[in-house]
Amino acid sequence: MSLRTEKVNELLRHEVSRLLFKKVDLSHVFITVIGVETSPDLRQAKVKISVIPAEKKQDALKIISRNIFDIQQEINKKLYMKPVPKLRFEIDKVEEKAQQIEKLLGKIKSGARLKNNQDKVE
Repeated sequence: MSLRTEKVNELLRHEVSRLLFKKVDLSHVFITVIGVETSPDLRQAKVKISVIPAEKKQDALKIISRNIFDIQQEINKKLYMKPVPKLRFEIDKVEEKAQQIEKLLGKIKSGARLKNNQDKVE
């Protein structure tokens, strides 16, 4: 990854976080922008978010989708570059997987056993 791409990723992460906080009504959830992955040609950017509580993640994505035009427009005004990456939001799975692992480890500590090396715990 080039230095320019890294700088664009960090700038987008900061600006998208700011816009979600200021412009989008997400009062029923807590959203964190985990990171941004920009394509090498800087035309597209994947914005990875974490949503708490996890049950509300689809609701949060719907709200963000309804406001994507306004968010993109603000980013276009703020960034002095061509092209400005087109934003696409997705839920970051790392947090979810970490919670599952912690839950499994907790059950193992409390004396439960793994059955047939599967993810299920007795």
